[in-house]
Amino acid sequence: MKRLCVFCGARRGLRAEYAEAAAAVGQGLGRAGWGLVYGGGQVGLMGIVADAALAAGAEVTGVLPTSLDQKEIVHPGLHRMEHVGSLFERKASMMQLADAFLALPGGIGTLDELLEVVAWRQLGQSDKPVMLLNTAGYFEPWLEGLRQAVREGFLDQHELTRLIVVDTPAGLFARPEFAV
Repeated sequence: MKRLCVFCGARRGLRAEYAEAAAAVGQGLGRAGWGLVYGGGQVGLMGIVADAALAAGAEVTGVLPTSLDQKEIVHPGLHRMEHVGSLFERKASMMQLADAFLALPGGIGTLDELLEVVAWRQLGQSDKPVMLLNTAGYFEPWLEGLRQAVREGFLDQHELTRLIVVDTPAGLFARPEFAV
C-alpha cells in the first residue's frame, strides 16, 4: 500500500473550505487505496483528514513527538501511532513511511515540514512527489516567495516546477500518482 504524508494545521483556520478540503483528502485516500501518514493529532485539519481517512477505510499512521502528546491531543482511533523524541525525528520518520507528500493549509509547523521535504528533494535525498493543495489560494504568497527566489537567482526554476500545485481535492486525485 502506498502512503501519503499530509502536513496540515493543528487548527481549522478561518475558512470552511479548509475543513472541507481536508475531509475530501481523507475520503479520497480511502477511495484511492492509499494510507495516510500525518502528525497524529485529533485537532484542527489534522483531525479532520484523519477522521475522514479512517471513515473511508484508509490505514492511518500518526507520528508524534512525545512533547506534543497533550498539546495536539493524540488521536485515539489510529491504526498505528509512532511516538518519537523530537520534531526532527518526526520528519525523518514521515520521510521513511511516505511515498508522497501533500501540504494543506497550516502554520509554522506545516511550512517547516513542507520546506524540509522540498530541501531533501533538492539535495537528492528523496525523489518522492511533493504536492500543495492550494485551497482558496492559501499558498499563493508562499509560492510568490519561491518565484522571487528564482528571479533573484537563489533557486532553480526546475525546483519550482517540480512542486505539484493543485487547487482542489478532485484535481489532486486525478493526478497520475494516484492512478490505480
